[in-house]
Amino acid sequence: MKHTLILILMILLAVPVSSQEEVPVSTVQPNVIIGYLSYDSALVSMPEYKSVMDQLDKLRQAYEAELQRVEEEFNRKYEDFLDGQKDFPRTILLKRQGELQDMMQRNLAFKQQGLADLSKAERELLAPLRIRLNETIATLARNKHLAVVVNTDSNACPFVEPMLSVDLNEEVIRRLKR
Repeated sequence: MKHTLILILMILLAVPVSSQEEVPVSTVQPNVIIGYLSYDSALVSMPEYKSVMDQLDKLRQAYEAELQRVEEEFNRKYEDFLDGQKDFPRTILLKRQGELQDMMQRNLAFKQQGLADLSKAERELLAPLRIRLNETIATLARNKHLAVVVNTDSNACPFVEPMLSVDLNEEVIRRLKR
């Protein structure tokens, strides 16, 4: 990803520079202007974001409560098994061991399914916000005649030359709050 971005930037900027001397940035006539912003900051600034996070928290709490319930049920049955294992005939002992193993496998499957469901719910709930954010960025970039908009999150772009770029953070956030 970084190599592709660097290659694109080099091709787009195509500034004639001799290998012996540096050209001051102020004398460069850029053909391309780049915009940049923190996508995550813009997303979090959206008024709808808090509502989405509240919905996800409620769903997460419901899964956690159910996981707690089944864990307590398993622990109760396991303690009963330990208390009675000395007195159980072999057949009952094996049956109860099998029940505990089945219960443990079901609980693990439920936990994995819950994590997958939460992840899916997050994608689905954030999708309309991401669409709106992407459309806002695209509209702003077109209006400003920008060739590309770079996401500065996760240190993906540690430096952007101010003379050749436009910081879109504040304007995107302002437009999203309308």
